[in-house]
Amino acid sequence: MKKRFLLAGLLSAFLLKAKAQTSDSSYQKSTLSKTEVELVYNHYIQDGHNSAVTGGIGTEKLTVYSPSVRIGHTFKEYNTIRFVGGVDIISSASVDNIDFVMSSASSRDARSYGNLNYQRQLKKKDIRLGIGSGFSIESDYMSIPVFASAEYTNPAKTRTYSFDFQAYFDDLRWGRLDPDYHRPVKLIYPVELRNKQWFDNYRRESYNFKFGFTQVINPRLVLGVFPEFAYQQGLLATPFHRVYFKNDSLKVENLPADRYKVPVGIRLNYFMGSRTILKLNYGFYWDSFDIQGNSIELEAAIKTSPQWTISPFFRFYNQSGSSYFRPYKEHLISEKYYTSDYDLSSFQSYKAGINLRYLPSAYLTKRISFDELNLRYGFFHRSNGLNAHMITLAVKFVREKR
Repeated sequence: MKKRFLLAGLLSAFLLKAKAQTSDSSYQKSTLSKTEVELVYNHYIQDGHNSAVTGGIGTEKLTVYSPSVRIGHTFKEYNTIRFVGGVDIISSASVDNIDFVMSSASSRDARSYGNLNYQRQLKKKDIRLGIGSGFSIESDYMSIPVFASAEYTNPAKTRTYSFDFQAYFDDLRWGRLDPDYHRPVKLIYPVELRNKQWFDNYRRESYNFKFGFTQVINPRLVLGVFPEFAYQQGLLATPFHRVYFKNDSLKVENLPADRYKVPVGIRLNYFMGSRTILKLNYGFYWDSFDIQGNSIELEAAIKTSPQWTISPFFRFYNQSGSSYFRPYKEHLISEKYYTSDYDLSSFQSYKAGINLRYLPSAYLTKRISFDELNLRYGFFHRSNGLNAHMITLAVKFVREKR
C-alpha cells in the first residue's frame, strides 16, 4: 500500500519536472551559475476494501500530504548539484488495524527523505557522469540509497545512451521515531501474532540496473528503449500483513527471500507540429513471483499559447497475479509462501487525468524569475474496487548569475 502511493507521488513529481532545454551554447557559456528551486505539493486520497493488513478484506482508506522541495545548482558550466527532500504525512485507517485500536499511533505516520546528487559533464565531450545518496525514514523503516549514472550523446545530438544504477539498503525495524527508544528495536507484527518472532531477518537490499537508448528517427519522431533488471533479497514480506487460511488459522505473510524483476519500456514521441506532441509508452514487466504485466500510456501535449500547455493522459495496465496470492481464507495451511496483498493479485487498472503547464517567464528581480507552474490531476481505478485521486502542484523559480 505505501509503495503504491509513494510511487504515484514520485511519478507525478518527475513528470511535472519535464521541460524542454535550450541548446544555445553561447548562452550557457555566459552563465556563471544557475539555481533552480521547485516547490511541490502532492495530495493523495485512496479508498478500497481489500486491505492486506487485515488479510485481504477491510478498509484501504488512506490520505497522504506530501510537500517537497527540489533544488538544482549548476556552476562552472559543467557541474550540477541536485537536492530533493520532503515529507509524506500518512493517515491510514488500514494501518490502524495493526492494533485494532482506532486512532492509535499507527493510524498516522510520517516519512521523511532527502537525496543529494552530483553530476559532471566532461569538458568538450557529450558525456555526463553522476553519483548520489540520501536517506528515507519512518517509524518502521529506514533506507539508505546509492545512485550512479552515465549518459552519452553523439555529436549530432540524434542518439543518446544512458545507464543508471540504484541500490537501496533497508532496515525494517520499528522504534526510531518512538520517544521511548529513538533507535531500531523490533519488527512490528499484528497485535494477536506477537507471541513469537516470525522472522529472523530485518534487512532488505534492492539493486536496480536501468539502460536507456533514444534515437531521433526523423525531425518529427523520437524512439526510446529502456530495459531494466532489478534484484531484491532479504525480508520481502511485510511483517504486519495478516493471512487467514481455510482452516481458520492465522499467520503473518510469508514470501521468498529473493526476487528478480525485468521491466522494459518503449517510448515514441511524435511532433505533430508547433502546437502538439503525442507521447506513446508501452511497458512490459516480469518477475520471479510469477507476475507478468503490460501497460500502455498515451499523452498529448497541446500548446494553446506561448505560455500554456494542456496535457491529457491515459494509462491502462493488465497484470497476471503471483502464485503466492490467495484472497481471504483461501490459502491452504500446507503452503510455504502466502499473501493476501492485492498488489500481487491479477487485476486491470487505468489512470486518467490532465496536466496544466504555465510558463510565465516573469522576472521577480533582476536575477530571479518565476519560471514554471504545473497543476496535475489523476484518477486511478483498479478492478478489485480500489480508487485513488492524485493532485500535484509544482512551482519553479530560477536564479541566474552571469
